Amino acid sequence: MPGTNSKADEETPTLRISGRMTGALVIYSATFMRYALAVQPKNYLLFACHFINEGAQLTQGYRYLQYWNWGGREKQLAERAEAGSDNGTEGAVDVGKDVVEKAKEVSK
Repeated sequence: MPGTNSKADEETPTLRISGRMTGALVIYSATFMRYALAVQPKNYLLFACHFINEGAQLTQGYRYLQYWNWGGREKQLAERAEAGSDNGTEGAVDVGKDVVEKAKEVSK
């Protein structure tokens, strides 16, 4: 049942994705795709499972990089601030605004 967890992975909050674990799983899946074809007889089912997992992990890796390195986090925070909703973060945005205001006061 490869790929059954891919949809759940796509819905994982980006903040909870571990970059190190995702990188390790990308390498793991690529390595075992290679070995699935290196053995005799070739194990195409194992190859297919790792191929699908590789795709899912690369997607997670892209989401991680987009959020943390390519401006996704800032964009999401700006959208939440404009909308005025905290989307279940229970006041974390308000606390963040207070911290920003205090930082501005200190820097003056």
